[in-house]
Amino acid sequence: MRVWRIILKLHLSQAFDGEGARQFGGRWNRLGTRVVYASATLSLAALEFFVNLDRDTEPDQLVAISADTPDDMRIEYIGVSDLPKNWRSYPVTEELQDLGTAWVASASTAMLVVPSAVIPEERNYLLSPAHPDFKRFRLNKPEAFHFDPRMWK
Repeated sequence: MRVWRIILKLHLSQAFDGEGARQFGGRWNRLGTRVVYASATLSLAALEFFVNLDRDTEPDQLVAISADTPDDMRIEYIGVSDLPKNWRSYPVTEELQDLGTAWVASASTAMLVVPSAVIPEERNYLLSPAHPDFKRFRLNKPEAFHFDPRMWK
């Protein structure tokens, strides 16, 4: 399985270390917990990046980077039906942060599949750098990524 991230080129060396999520928290993790957020497709990764931008910021120097997981890697899943009705709200609910943080603490798998708040029918992946299987992810060569300028009309 391939997972995707889009990041600022400046942060390329930290693309899969979970440090940003540890410092700032996220929808699926509390502050202090390392998690790497990835998406099932490059297009979903782009939308996930885009919805988190400041309205007046047109980023440049972006890279898309993918990682491949071994076919035999154990994976956990959380479906929409497992979540509270307000799971897509912003700011995020503590309940979702607790779910992801508890998953990291359990060290049961290196990957948790969750629905995307942007497009619930699609999937995002949480990766746990603390899990022993995390080293089995194979990073691919990063490639320059550019949004269509029409997105800033």
